[in-house]
Amino acid sequence: MKLYAFYFSPTGGTKRVLDEVLTAWDCEKHLVDLADRAADLGGISFEKDDVCLAAVPSFSGRVPPFIPQKLEKVQGKGTKAVLIVSYGNRAFDDTMLELKNSLETAGFRCIAGLSAVTQHSIMTKYGAGRPDEADLAEIRGFAQKCAELLPLTENSVEVPGNEPYRPYHAIPMKPKADSRCTGCGLCARRCPVGAIPAEQPRTVDKSRCISCMQCVRLCPRQARHVSAVMLWVAERKLRAQCAVRKENNPYFPDQE
Repeated sequence: MKLYAFYFSPTGGTKRVLDEVLTAWDCEKHLVDLADRAADLGGISFEKDDVCLAAVPSFSGRVPPFIPQKLEKVQGKGTKAVLIVSYGNRAFDDTMLELKNSLETAGFRCIAGLSAVTQHSIMTKYGAGRPDEADLAEIRGFAQKCAELLPLTENSVEVPGNEPYRPYHAIPMKPKADSRCTGCGLCARRCPVGAIPAEQPRTVDKSRCISCMQCVRLCPRQARHVSAVMLWVAERKLRAQCAVRKENNPYFPDQE
């Protein structure tokens, strides 16, 4: 048995949740960073007893827009999959259902899901410090139940969400560099959608940028940031929705 984990974690929160889930399996593990534009997902060959974990953050209540196209290249061949969706203490809306549908289209069988609260990737005051110790304990409990359930069930899990999915509204805050930028190009090389020109890394193609904030996190000079005014406005707009602590939610199939 081998475990494959497909993940997108631009600011680290989703990967932290995934790492906790991975502790439930003692087997060969292969991690695939979906932000890597060179990753060859079509070249992965699954065997009967393999397991797939797919972990993504919720962007405006949807799967990040480049992810479904990436997953289309995978040949699931009936491999069992576990869904992991992180969200910044607002809501994950249709994200888990869209992720499930994308994986099933690729040939996977989705048998469990987890929504997990992490610090908001842009408005970091929301979900600050999460996942905390209580969250991590819940995540490990979910993972252990998954590991025990996987060999025993063929049933598909029902997850929350609606079709048609809610419209995807790109966040208007696009990071750009200030005078501290040295032009090292790390942000351009690591941008998952190629929105930062390699020859002009201080700039950004706003039509391609998905505001994932990976470039902000990676910059060794802390030179990239979003507009402070727009950030303040967005924080006030989401205050009511993010003020109350949201919970992690596990999803498992009905047992016959």
